Amino acid sequence: MYAYLIRVFKSERAATAVEYALMVALIALAIIVAVTALGGQLSALFNRIVTTLTGVGV
Repeated sequence: MYAYLIRVFKSERAATAVEYALMVALIALAIIVAVTALGGQLSALFNRIVTTLTGVGV
Protein backbone atom coordinates (compact mmCIF):
# COMPACT_ATOMS: atom_id res chain seq x y z
CA MET A 1 0.00 0.00 0.00
CA TYR A 2 2.82 2.39 0.88
CA ALA A 3 4.59 1.71 -2.42
CA TYR A 4 1.35 2.36 -4.30
CA LEU A 5 0.89 5.73 -2.58
CA ILE A 6 4.46 6.71 -3.38
CA ARG A 7 3.91 5.82 -7.06
CA VAL A 8 0.67 7.79 -7.18
CA PHE A 9 2.18 10.91 -5.65
CA LYS A 10 5.16 10.80 -7.99
CA SER A 11 3.07 10.41 -11.14
CA GLU A 12 2.20 13.28 -13.48
CA ARG A 13 -1.49 12.49 -13.15
CA ALA A 14 -1.40 13.10 -9.40
CA ALA A 15 0.44 16.39 -9.87
CA THR A 16 -2.17 17.52 -12.37
CA ALA A 17 -4.98 16.55 -10.02
CA VAL A 18 -3.38 18.57 -7.22
CA GLU A 19 -3.02 21.58 -9.52
CA TYR A 20 -6.67 21.36 -10.52
CA ALA A 21 -7.71 21.03 -6.89
CA LEU A 22 -5.73 24.17 -6.02
CA MET A 23 -7.31 26.08 -8.90
CA VAL A 24 -10.81 25.01 -7.83
CA ALA A 25 -10.07 26.04 -4.25
CA LEU A 26 -8.80 29.47 -5.34
CA ILE A 27 -11.82 30.03 -7.59
CA ALA A 28 -14.17 29.05 -4.77
CA LEU A 29 -12.34 31.42 -2.42
CA ALA A 30 -12.63 34.26 -4.95
CA ILE A 31 -16.37 33.63 -5.32
CA ILE A 32 -16.87 33.59 -1.55
CA VAL A 33 -14.95 36.85 -1.13
CA ALA A 34 -16.86 38.53 -3.98
CA VAL A 35 -20.27 37.43 -2.67
CA THR A 36 -19.37 38.53 0.84
CA ALA A 37 -18.09 41.91 -0.35
CA LEU A 38 -20.96 42.60 -2.74
CA GLY A 39 -23.76 40.89 -0.82
CA GLY A 40 -24.99 44.02 0.93
CA GLN A 41 -24.87 46.08 -2.24
CA LEU A 42 -26.80 43.47 -4.21
CA SER A 43 -29.42 43.24 -1.49
CA ALA A 44 -29.86 47.02 -1.52
CA LEU A 45 -30.12 47.02 -5.33
CA PHE A 46 -32.84 44.36 -5.32
CA ASN A 47 -34.72 46.18 -2.57
CA ARG A 48 -34.66 49.40 -4.66
CA ILE A 49 -35.95 47.48 -7.69
CA VAL A 50 -38.79 45.96 -5.67
CA THR A 51 -39.68 49.35 -4.20
CA THR A 52 -39.69 50.95 -7.65
CA LEU A 53 -41.80 48.21 -9.18
CA THR A 54 -44.24 48.30 -6.27
CA GLY A 55 -44.57 52.08 -6.60
CA VAL A 56 -45.35 51.78 -10.31
CA GLY A 57 -47.99 49.18 -9.61
CA VAL A 58 -46.41 46.25 -11.43
